[in-house]
Amino acid sequence: MTTETPETSAAGATGPAAAADEAADTAADTAAGLVDEAVRARPAPALRPYVAWYSGYRQRGIPPALHRGLPSPYLTFILTLDEPLVIAGHPDPAQPPGSYPTLLGGLHTGPALITHDGRQSGVQIAVHPLAARALFGLPAGELAGIDLPAEEVLGRLGPRLQEQLQSARTWSERFAVLDGTLLRAARPSGQVPPEVGWAWRALRRSNGALPVAALARETGWSTRHLQERFRRETGLTPKAAARVIRFDRARHLLAASPPPRLGDLAVRCGYFDQAHLAREFRALAGAAPSAWLAAEGPEEAKFRNVQGGAGAAAAEWEA
Repeated sequence: MTTETPETSAAGATGPAAAADEAADTAADTAAGLVDEAVRARPAPALRPYVAWYSGYRQRGIPPALHRGLPSPYLTFILTLDEPLVIAGHPDPAQPPGSYPTLLGGLHTGPALITHDGRQSGVQIAVHPLAARALFGLPAGELAGIDLPAEEVLGRLGPRLQEQLQSARTWSERFAVLDGTLLRAARPSGQVPPEVGWAWRALRRSNGALPVAALARETGWSTRHLQERFRRETGLTPKAAARVIRFDRARHLLAASPPPRLGDLAVRCGYFDQAHLAREFRALAGAAPSAWLAAEGPEEAKFRNVQGGAGAAAAEWEA
């Protein structure tokens, strides 16, 4: 998005989230025919084991744009408000383009291509992959690399939740709706094997630096067994998850102002060298770091909170 707000709590309509609502509305009213709102909030504390953050966005009268939805350590759950989300290219090239009033997508290792014609609106919910069983009743591995209408997984709950968001008047009200509905839908018994949970958290804490053999040794499983169970629960092998975690950190740091030197960024994020960083960006983002930054960096971002997330990486999922 062209506008970002500090991370706030979604609970309560009188705190920072309400102030962000008022600021966004005021900014929208100052330019005739232009709407440019973006609000980011944390969910209620009881929901944080399942959801990292909410991003609300509404824009009108901006230039049409193409955005890369980048791989990240979160499942993508989007409920649009006015017009559908248009995906011109999915992470899996075999999946045809489409329009989605609601969308649920798994972890992936390639970019999605998202377009808009100058208008877009909705709420993105960043779901921890290990919470997929609790929130959606299935392991995140069943969503790996694909995008689905949310109702194919959630049934009537998806459209009903979308209708409630459309009826709400402010962003804080919409986030409160999400808090209540998702908490009621959560099944605390939907836990993943503790070995997989430990391995995922260890990868997050190390920023993707731990080798698979070390993870397997600590869990007491064979490397093969860990890979199979980890992929079933998250949608990625431990090695692929490490790549995504490392890349997610690198691209958030690259989007800082001013951006770091690529050589320094490579060292900081655990790449062998700048060439290794560039190869990973081309593989995971579909563009070299400098090309991505020029197209979607801080000065050029059109709707950064969709699919790939906005701002710094959120706290890791804890069982």
